Amino acid sequence: MAVTTRGRGYNSLMSQPRETKELTPRARHLLRTLVQCYISDGRPVGSRTLLKASGLSVSSATVRNVMAELEDMGYVCSPHTSAGRQPTDKGYRFFVDTLLTARPWDNRELDRLALRLDGGERTDDLLGSASSLLSGLTHYAGVVTVPRQDLRALRHIDFLPLSGNRVLAIVVLNESEVENRVIETDRAYQESELRAISNYLNAQFGGCDVYRVRQALVEAMQHDRQRMDQLMQLAFEMGEKVFSEAEGEEDYVVAGETNLMALSELSDVDKLRELFRAFNEKQDILHLLDRCLSAEGVQIFIGQEAGYRVFDGCSLVTARYAVEGRPVGVLGVIGPTRMAYQRVIPIVDMTAQLLGAALNQSR
Repeated sequence: MAVTTRGRGYNSLMSQPRETKELTPRARHLLRTLVQCYISDGRPVGSRTLLKASGLSVSSATVRNVMAELEDMGYVCSPHTSAGRQPTDKGYRFFVDTLLTARPWDNRELDRLALRLDGGERTDDLLGSASSLLSGLTHYAGVVTVPRQDLRALRHIDFLPLSGNRVLAIVVLNESEVENRVIETDRAYQESELRAISNYLNAQFGGCDVYRVRQALVEAMQHDRQRMDQLMQLAFEMGEKVFSEAEGEEDYVVAGETNLMALSELSDVDKLRELFRAFNEKQDILHLLDRCLSAEGVQIFIGQEAGYRVFDGCSLVTARYAVEGRPVGVLGVIGPTRMAYQRVIPIVDMTAQLLGAALNQSR
């Protein structure tokens, strides 16, 4: 499996840099050290601990003064007066945008990951493998959106009569993806009628991508009904039922949601209930991931940046994957804001590249 790009930058983010007061080199160094310490052990960082971890030759009083300035600027906060400080969403954002350095990939490590995504697998299996890979490597929740329907080609369609006014549509997409759909019709159809309808649709649309098929059917039904003979009208009505139902199926595969239950930051029962409701209802997550499909590079949403209250306290790291050079879906990781970004970002980036390569290979 060939992956052509390695060592890409990881600072192509959805959010634009904030206009803030310029931090001194010392403040930047202490902020970076504080974020790293907090990510490592999850406890507010005191000035003495911070001074020791930073390696700076300054006094504890100097560190406390810098921390007070950073708190006034909104980069850090203190859970209570006697505790040390921890990063805010703004502090994490500054860390990711300006202080993070990407870890280069070792070729042997890349080869091991590639073995987990076999280009000979079906698309559904590849998506499941990718989400499990993300979850297993990060210990968070891994999500992968299903490739957009408009980039799948119709190879063949057959119809079989069922009981009552129901018809089974057997749709073959790309080379070997088979989907079965049961549709309700206005009347019962004979097998010979359905064979004639499928023959007509295969002759007209075989090899076309699903989006164009759906668009052509809708336009024809709206504008050319008077010029259609009976077979054409029946075929277009049947095809419109099949492919209009397919339009609402764009979805995602998720793995490792239960990993979030073990994280102290997300241990609140009400918070977990909201998160799992979001996973089940899917609308908010799909909308957020869809925003990433048009953006290059790795995208990072920290806390309230996601725009949905359910993701407060969470971070989403995403990247889009491509088939034949066209972005078709998005994958990513959902975890706490106290996330090991330096490790998670390249994992997401490389998994997106490997999934795209595997999908290209399986076509």
